[in-house]
Amino acid sequence: QVQLVESGGGLVQAGGSLRLSCAASGRTFSMYAMGWFRQAPGKEREFVAAISRNVYNPYYADSVKGRFTISRDNAKNTVYLQMNSLKPEDTAVYYCAADMRPGYVSYYPRDYDYWGQGTQVTVSS
Repeated sequence: QVQLVESGGGLVQAGGSLRLSCAASGRTFSMYAMGWFRQAPGKEREFVAAISRNVYNPYYADSVKGRFTISRDNAKNTVYLQMNSLKPEDTAVYYCAADMRPGYVSYYPRDYDYWGQGTQVTVSS
């Protein structure tokens, strides 16, 4: 069992920055690919970014590419999402998730095994 706890959300003006953190329990964090997803009111949960378990390859949704950076620190069992140049359309609840499957990094929520409780990000115009 893995527990994920997000932090770092809040209210920011358009153009500002936030850094989300996701702390994981357990000793096998390095074995999981980690992803960030978000869900706005009335919309489906969507992929934001993911990072592979071994070589730390990052993957991004087109909507955040060039503005967001995902990273992980396996010594701290933590994954981060640095969000710059925030836009009002980035407003959502942001979730981190862990994927235990071997192989490719998935963009689909259904492939992730564990989820955090979410942290609210609100970007004002």
